[in-house]
Amino acid sequence: MLHLCFDPADSAMVERMSWENQPNLLPGASLGRRLIALVIDWTMCRLVAALLSPAVIPDSTFSTLIIFYLEVCLFTIAFGSSAGQRIMAIKVLTYPDQQRVTAGKVALRTLLICLVFPAIFTNNGRPIHDFVTQSQTVRQA
Repeated sequence: MLHLCFDPADSAMVERMSWENQPNLLPGASLGRRLIALVIDWTMCRLVAALLSPAVIPDSTFSTLIIFYLEVCLFTIAFGSSAGQRIMAIKVLTYPDQQRVTAGKVALRTLLICLVFPAIFTNNGRPIHDFVTQSQTVRQA
């Protein structure tokens, strides 16, 4: 919050920053936590695809990706994080204000993850899927 106050000593307007009303922002999730969460999610989806493969879905390789997309989208929309992210205490929020991410942005973010865009980082170290959807992963308190 920006406060302007009148300084009678030099008869000028002086800007002063006030952090009194700022919320406590959560710290970003480390790359290691995010990778472990991704492995947990992929492993769970691979197991589900293997269970469904013989009877329901003939090709379990592509079905794993579809199940992964659905799992990450649905869990992130409903709970703010996928199953693996919940296990690793990670939450997906908007950047920079850390609010809940909309369903459309979650769907786009997950699609970019499925297209292996997390391997691309921006100049400030953010993954491209987070940059495009104005989201971020943070550690839960």
